[in-house]
This record gives sequence, C-alpha cells and structure tokens, in this order.
Amino acid sequence: MSNKVYIIGHRNPDTDSVVAATAYARLKQLLGKKEYVAARAGKLAPQTEYIFKRFKLEAPEYIPDLIPRTEFYMNTNYETVDQDVPLWEAISTMINKNASVLPIVNVDGTYQGLLNYNAFALNSFKILNPKRDDIFLTSLQLVEKTLNATPIVQFDEEDCFKCTLMVGDDDPETFKKLLSEKQSENIIVITGDREDIQKLSIEAKVRALIITSDYVVSKDLIELAKKNRVSIISGHDSTVATAMLIEYSSPVNSMVERALLPVKASDSVQKIRPLLSSSPSRCLPVVDDDYKVIGIIGESDLLHDANIQVILVDHNELQQAVEGIENYKILEIIDHHKVNTITTKTPIDFINKTVGSTSSIIANLYRENRVSIPKDIAAILLCGILSDTLILQSATTTEYDVLTAEYLSCITSLDIKELGNDIIKSGSHIGGRSADEVIHQDIKEYSEGKFKYTVSQIEVDGTQEILERKKEFLDKLEEERHSSGALFSALLVTDITKLSSIMFLANDEKMDSFINFPKQEDNIYYMKDVVSRKKQLIPLLSELIAEVSKY
Repeated sequence: MSNKVYIIGHRNPDTDSVVAATAYARLKQLLGKKEYVAARAGKLAPQTEYIFKRFKLEAPEYIPDLIPRTEFYMNTNYETVDQDVPLWEAISTMINKNASVLPIVNVDGTYQGLLNYNAFALNSFKILNPKRDDIFLTSLQLVEKTLNATPIVQFDEEDCFKCTLMVGDDDPETFKKLLSEKQSENIIVITGDREDIQKLSIEAKVRALIITSDYVVSKDLIELAKKNRVSIISGHDSTVATAMLIEYSSPVNSMVERALLPVKASDSVQKIRPLLSSSPSRCLPVVDDDYKVIGIIGESDLLHDANIQVILVDHNELQQAVEGIENYKILEIIDHHKVNTITTKTPIDFINKTVGSTSSIIANLYRENRVSIPKDIAAILLCGILSDTLILQSATTTEYDVLTAEYLSCITSLDIKELGNDIIKSGSHIGGRSADEVIHQDIKEYSEGKFKYTVSQIEVDGTQEILERKKEFLDKLEEERHSSGALFSALLVTDITKLSSIMFLANDEKMDSFINFPKQEDNIYYMKDVVSRKKQLIPLLSELIAEVSKY
C-alpha cells in the first residue's frame, strides 16, 4: 500500500468535524499532495448528511478504527510469476529482485502458492543427490526456455510429462541396455557429439534428444528423428551443465508451498503475527477478496512505521480520537477546544485557536496558502461554521468566525441566516429516531481527575417532543453511564428558538447533593442561556466534579 495520510475528526463526528476533514484534505490535494485523504470515525449525523447531499459532495471515507492491520504495513513492491514458468526463471527472478519469497499466480493473478528458498534448497538437494530418481515434470517448451536452447525438430512441445533423464556418455552397448530398461516415450537424452548415442536414442524413439555445446546434428539423423517423432534440441552448455540445469525446467507450480495460506489486507497485525512466525520464510502473501495477490508482509515489515499517518481535526484528546490512533505518527492537529494531554513521536504543526469552529480555521488556511476555495468546499465550510456556532449566536462565536462566514457567504452567494436555519432544522428532528441514535449522534467522553463522564448534545426547534420521551432517554443515558464506567452521562438539548437548553442527567447517587442546577423535572435541568457544550456546560460540570472530588 502506498503512503496515505488520513485527515480525521473525533468519534461520533459532528458537522464541523466532518467538514473540516473534507476541506483540509481538498486543500492538501490542491497543493499537490495527493496522498492526503479525508476520513471520518463514525456515522454521519442527519445534519451532516443533509449538507453533503445538498452540495453534492461525497462523504469522507469511513474508518471504524485504526487498529494495526496488514494493509498498513504490507509491501506493495513485489513480484509474481505465472505458475507455468520454469523453476529456473522463477529463481532467477527472486535473485534479480532480491526477493526472499515469490508468489505464484495463474493467468488472472489468483494466488496459487509461495516459492521460497526452502523449496529451492530441497530441489537443489534432489539434483545433487547421486541416488536421486531422475523423474520430474516438464515440457519441451519449458526445457528450451530453461536452457535457452534452439529447437531443431519439435513434437508436442507444450505437453507436460514426467520426464526420465539420461546422460549419453556410456559405450554404445551399455547405453543401449540402459535405454531398454526405461520407458522411451518419456526419456530425454543429453549427449554431445556422440553420433552413435544420438542414433541409438532416435531409433529407440525417446521423447527428446538434447545435443550440447552447439554440436551440429547430421541431416540424416534429423530426418530419422522426424520419421520417429523424436524432438531434437540444440543447447549451448556442456553436457554436465545441461544435466544439472534441466531439472529446473519443472513448472514452478510443482515446487511451491501450498500449505502456507495467504492473509487479507484487513487482517489485524495481532492475527497474522503467529502465522508469520510459523512461515519458514517469515513472510506471507497478501490477497484481496478475489484471492488475487496485492502485496507481501514479513516480520521485518512490522518493525517499520506504518504506511499511514494521521492529521487530527476538531479534537486533540486521545479518548475522543478514533480507536488505535496511538499506533501511528500524528503530523498535525487543527482544533478549537481546550488542549489536553497528548504526546506525539515527533514535533508537529499544532494550530489551536479560541474560535467557534474548526471550519473557520480551515477556511483561512486556504487564504494563507493563496489557494482559491472551490465553491462546493466554501459552501460546506460555511455550514460547518454555522452549525458549530448556532448561526453565529453561540457563546463560542468570535469575530474571526463572523468575518470568515461573511467571506464564504460572498464566495457562494448563500444567505447566512437562511442557510443556517436550513442546516439547524435538518438535524433537529428526533421523530423516528431511537434514543440511542440521538445520544450517540454527538457524544464526547471527558476525564476530570479520577472521574470520567460523557456529554451528548442535540439542537432542536422545541423541547416538547423529547420531553414526552424522557423515560426512554434517561434509561438510555443510564445504560451509557454503566457501560462506560462514568460518574454521569448527560444529554444537552439545545432549543435553537430560545437559545437555552435542558439537560438530561443520569448520575451516580453520590452526586445528588452537589447538583445545584435549576431542576425542571427529576433528572432534567433547565440551563438558561447555555448553548455551548465546550465553553458553557463543560466548565459548569468541571466545577461540580471538583466539589464531588473533595468527598
């Protein structure tokens, strides 16, 4: 796999997170960096889905996790050979390419087996063993290819057969006796300028006669060979060299290891480690869903950096990042939230501004790089700003956001208020949606000392509908609290028509005496003028936890 840089937002991404990743990836690509790819770590929220459909943009690639997988480490610089090539050609390819293994494929690229030096060593032992049985699979075409020889007379050169090899260096009577003991239709005789041996072989109707050292065959013997359907091949090497080399004319498919099954690109590194350890070469082929080879993975590959790197947008906390992020090199962080504890392997570019939206930062990076913002990107950047700032009315809104929104509105000819109302309303409906879906649409996990808690947020154009389903939502929040081991789980329901919120709260009993928010109903609190989770609610919750921590 080629190097790839994922630009990705937080888990359960909101509109600002997805827009920021999409727009920043486009900027990188416009700057000539094609390896940068927008990604998302969760399902699109209804509001985000509406925006991408409205402006006809493809959503970023969905990456459920970044747990180390084969595709992130495999080597895509590999060679394969067809299963029908001679063994000698395959071994030559391994030597020339300095490859420890060679996947063998059929004509459409489907994996057939793996050739490694173990198979090569076993075959060499067979050739050098004086007690060997000189029977091996080959064809005359493969023989010619292996020896780089010239056919003089040819019959059925493509047919594979189990060859018996004889070297014609005995006296005629001994050779004739030895010849009679074997099945002549499968015999290949290797000899030099011995016309007596040549004639005896042709008369016995052997399968083929290999004449070594470029010796010339008489016309009479050529005619006799044609009559008896005996192929004659003229080779350049000596008889000894030819006898050793010819056994490498077996089709490579007959020598491969078939017990070693390939792995998939999607297989986790944890899964393939024991498979690599049991492989004699410590390497395995990687195949796709059609069983076609797409790479090689070896134990040494796992010692190198992965083929992917990441840029984080709209977050800088590991607990909010896609699972497995700690295994990869982080190149940049672009965010507008409080800075949390995060460590990186190398120095990085870290942009963190006290603004209402990461989309505002990305829009201005286009301007700083003197890159014209494409209209579709400008449109979604404007949506990102308006979504994260509640149409520039949230407490987090800054002049930077307002000026950037006006600039993008000018580029796109989109009215800020009209567009803002459209996108806010697109995500405000909860009818037909489960409590679990609403809560996890935009949920973030936080840590304060020894305590952990989660806060979800949804914007609505009225709270009546969600209050009618209060038990369903409170039950689901309690499930969330237990499953995550949190002190409490909250859902901030922001009424965009009143610019205030109500908060559903499922909490540990020890918190009850410390909660001093205006109570609307059991476990539901009225949060006047609170619309920002980041700037308004989280500081209030931090104070509450600080009080709980004292006891």
